[in-house]
Amino acid sequence: MNIMNTSNPVHPLKSQAKVLLSSVFGPYAQDDEYGSRKINPMELYHNQVTRVQGPFSLRLFHRSFGLMLLQANIDAPCTLLDFPTLTRFTDEIQSHSYDIVGISSIIPNIGKAKKMCEVIRKYLPKATIVVGGHIASIPNLYTIIDADYIVKGDGVSWFRRFLGQDENVPVRHPIVLSAFGGRIFGITLSKRNTAAILIPSVGCPVGCNFCSTSALFGGKGKFINFYETGDSLFSIMCQIEKELKSRSFFILDENFLLHHKRALRLLELMEQHNKSWSLFVFSSVKALKFYTVKQLVGLGISWVWIGLEGENSQYAKLKGIDTHSFVRDMQSHGIRVMGSTIIGLENHTTENIDQIIDWAVSHDTDFHQFMLYIPAPGTPLYEQLLKEGSLLSEEECPTADRHGQYRFNYRHKHIYNGQETEFLLRAFRRDFEINGPSIARMIRTMLIGWKRYKNHPDPRIRNRFEWEIKKSIDYYTGAAWAIKKWYRKDELMSKKIISLLQDLYKEFGWKTRIMASLLGRGLYFAMKREAKKLANGRVYEPSTFYEKNAKALKE
Repeated sequence: MNIMNTSNPVHPLKSQAKVLLSSVFGPYAQDDEYGSRKINPMELYHNQVTRVQGPFSLRLFHRSFGLMLLQANIDAPCTLLDFPTLTRFTDEIQSHSYDIVGISSIIPNIGKAKKMCEVIRKYLPKATIVVGGHIASIPNLYTIIDADYIVKGDGVSWFRRFLGQDENVPVRHPIVLSAFGGRIFGITLSKRNTAAILIPSVGCPVGCNFCSTSALFGGKGKFINFYETGDSLFSIMCQIEKELKSRSFFILDENFLLHHKRALRLLELMEQHNKSWSLFVFSSVKALKFYTVKQLVGLGISWVWIGLEGENSQYAKLKGIDTHSFVRDMQSHGIRVMGSTIIGLENHTTENIDQIIDWAVSHDTDFHQFMLYIPAPGTPLYEQLLKEGSLLSEEECPTADRHGQYRFNYRHKHIYNGQETEFLLRAFRRDFEINGPSIARMIRTMLIGWKRYKNHPDPRIRNRFEWEIKKSIDYYTGAAWAIKKWYRKDELMSKKIISLLQDLYKEFGWKTRIMASLLGRGLYFAMKREAKKLANGRVYEPSTFYEKNAKALKE
C-alpha cells in the first residue's frame, strides 16, 4: 500500500534496518524508454549554462548531495549507490538483503523511479520503498509508482524518525567536493581546483512562483537551517577544510546571504582566524545589496549566481536596480557573475523575445544560464495554470520532457507551436557569439580582481586573490592563447582575446608568455580533437559510486 508521509511511521527494526539509498539509474545523455533525454544530460553547466559552447563548455558532474546528507545522518547500516546502471542496481538488490530502499529522483526521471520500484518488488518483496526528491511534488505520485512512502521536503528528519533516532540532534555534514569528472577543451581538470560542497540550509525564504525548490520545502518563507549561527557554520567549514584540504566552498543554498546575521558572524570569525576562503554562492541582487563590497570581499565571495529576469518582469527582487551597473561593479572586484534568465515569462512574445535576449546578453556576465518558464508540480505557477486549464496532458508533453531545456508543458499565451525551443537556443547562441567563451570571461574577471587587490593592506585579502589566480595562471594564459588562435579569423572576438592575453603578459611577465605559447599549442589541438568528438556524437556520463557507512562496513 502506498502511503504519503502524513503520519510518523517507525520501521520495526529501527536503526538495525539495512538501508540502501540510490539515485536513478543511467546512462542519462541518451533518449530511452525510461525518460532519459540526450538534451538533458547529468551535467548542470553544460546542460543549462555553456550548452552551445562546444569544446569551451565546462563539463562536470555533481554528486547526489541529498542522498549523501541522508547517509551521513543515518545510524543504521547504510549503503549509497550513486549513478548506477540498471544492471548494477539490479545486481545490488539481488545480492543483498536490504530492509529499506530509498530512491531520489527529479521529476523528468519518473520512468526510471517507477522501473526501480518494480525491480525492488521483484527481488526484495519485503523491503520498504521510500521515494523522495523533487519527484515527490508530483500530484498522486503514489498511483504511478509502487512506493510505500513518498517523502516531500526534509528527508533527514523523516528518516531519523523512521529509524527511531532523535531528529533534533545537529545535522552531520557530508565531506565531499562539489563536483567530479571536470573537463574543458577535452582535458580533465585537477581536483585541487574543485570547491567543497557546503549545505547550510534547504528551502528558500523568497519563494518565486516558479521555484520548485521553494515549493518542495513548504513554499515562500519556508526553509530549514542546518546551521543557525555563524559559529556553527564556521566550525563545519573548518572541518571540511581540514579533511579535504580545500579552501573554497560551493554553497548549495538558494539565498545564503539573506541570513545576514549569520553571514556577518562568519566574516568576523574568518577575520579572527585568518581564513582566506573563497565562497561560491546563489543570491538575489537585493540580498547582495545588504552588504558593502568590503564585506563581500572579506567573506571571500568569489562567484555569485543572480537572477536576471528582465526589465519588465513581475519579480520584485530586481525592481529599481540597475543590473548592468551591478554586474560590472561585482566583476570590478573580481567576483565572477553567473546571470540566470528565464525565457517565456508571461510578458514574452514572438515580437519582443529578441529584445529580452539582447537585454540579458548585454550584461556580459561570466556565465549565463537560460531556462524556460516551466510550472513544476507544487509551485504556485503550476496551481495557477492548472486552475486556468492551460497545462498540457502527458500525451501532449511527456513528463520526461518537462525539464526546462526543451519545451513548455503548458499553453503559453503568446508563444506556441514549439517556438520556445528555438528561442532558448537563440539565447544561448547569442550570448556565446557576442560575449565569447565563458572561460575567457572568467579569466578576465579574475585578472581584474587580482590587479585591484594584489596590494591590499589586509594580508588575508591579498592571500585569497593571489591563491585564486596564481595556482592556475599558466593554464589560464595557455587557454587564452589557444582561444586567440581559435578565433583568429573572427576580428571582434580575436581583439577581445588578444587584449586579455596582453594584460596577462603585462601582469605576470615573460615566463608566463613562454608558458602560454607552450601550453596554448597543446590546448588548441585538444580543443580541435574535442570539437571533432562532439560533432561525432560524443557524450559524457558520470562514474558510479558505491559507499558504505561505518555500520554497513561491519556487516
